[in-house]
Amino acid sequence: MRLDKYMVSCGVASRRETAAAVRRGEITVNGIPVRSADVQIDESCDTVVFCGETLCYRPYVWLMMNKPQGVISATEDRDGQKTVLDLLPERFRRMGLFPCGRLDSDTTGLLLLTNDGQLAHLLLSPKRHVEKLYRYTSKRRISEEEVARAAQRLTLADGYECLPAVIVPDAEGCGGTVLLREGKYHQIKRMFGALDNRILTLRRVGFAGLTLPADLAEGAWRELAETEVEHLRQCVVVNIDKM
Repeated sequence: MRLDKYMVSCGVASRRETAAAVRRGEITVNGIPVRSADVQIDESCDTVVFCGETLCYRPYVWLMMNKPQGVISATEDRDGQKTVLDLLPERFRRMGLFPCGRLDSDTTGLLLLTNDGQLAHLLLSPKRHVEKLYRYTSKRRISEEEVARAAQRLTLADGYECLPAVIVPDAEGCGGTVLLREGKYHQIKRMFGALDNRILTLRRVGFAGLTLPADLAEGAWRELAETEVEHLRQCVVVNIDKM
């Protein structure tokens, strides 16, 4: 791998910034100052030091974010609206991260971000039926009959027939949880609309078996542990054509 590509992958410098750092003598490989930004290195065993910091190469990065309301699940927005990438440090934006799926602007909660396009594609594939768990509040309390309808194949206003969904109302009030195994556009809002009801708030609290931590504040993020990433890899194998 070229040194400048390695630096970009580590999120510490762009290609241009790498070339400038090389000229200033700020980068060493195995203890030797490099003289060119296009020098080839072995990312599996070479030791790269940038401004006194030993870099750690990872081919892919996975983050979990608690998306706040009013932020869009996109890498950029032409209208100037804040995106989830705007909530991350510069080093992650350099790595080419993108949202794994999307949440509506007014929907909060668990959102994964990564630069692992292959695994993200599998997690979002309709064939995998990856579970997504939401907490909701609605205009009125949902009835047992409506819960049963959703557990079958609820038909939306445009004729789309949903896969079975599990709605569990709270013991009191107009809230509860919804478990989906698909992710159509505005699906939960459209489902409640088909039941002559309306979603007031929606927050995703689970995705592919991962749970939003209670202590992760809105707008905050953390890196996934390797065990969590491995869980995602196993999830796409177990869930293929499950329904």
